[in-house]
Amino acid sequence: MKKLFILVSAVFFMACNNTGSNESKETTTTTPEEKAEYAYLPSDHGPDNWDRGSQKNLELVLKSLKAFEDGDVEGSLSYFADSVTWSFDNFDQKISKDSLRAMLTGYRNSIASIKITMGDYESVISKDKKEEWVTMWYKQVTTTKSGVTDSVAVVDDAKVVNGKIVVLDEKSRKLPAKKN
Repeated sequence: MKKLFILVSAVFFMACNNTGSNESKETTTTTPEEKAEYAYLPSDHGPDNWDRGSQKNLELVLKSLKAFEDGDVEGSLSYFADSVTWSFDNFDQKISKDSLRAMLTGYRNSIASIKITMGDYESVISKDKKEEWVTMWYKQVTTTKSGVTDSVAVVDDAKVVNGKIVVLDEKSRKLPAKKN
């Protein structure tokens, strides 16, 4: 009986709210934005500072990585600016493209093969349009010329300015050996 009363009351309530006009009422299906209280805020900008960035920037960063994987250091360097801030484990310097060339060539010459398995990537631009970054998450398996194989999980952040990589910030960790 209670269920019937609730149903009749609901129908009555909806009928009373019908104005009888033939005007179409616009309805929205958007939900209000969820308010978040962050435990930490960035020191140089507000939270939620990023929008989806240029897919062309993503394309050029991926092509640079692919060229390096394929052993084409010059092809990889074609996507870099004349000077680059490069950061990785225990290294953080602004260097010339020639210095970057020497470092990458030396490393690549010690490697027989590199295999990249891409996990994901994203291109973002700051809301004030002053910074554009591409982030890539991937697994890299290297085999040295002496036959030693190793794998690392890598996250690369590349800042792109005027179609060139000006910052490359790389974070990596060795992956454990596979158990037999």
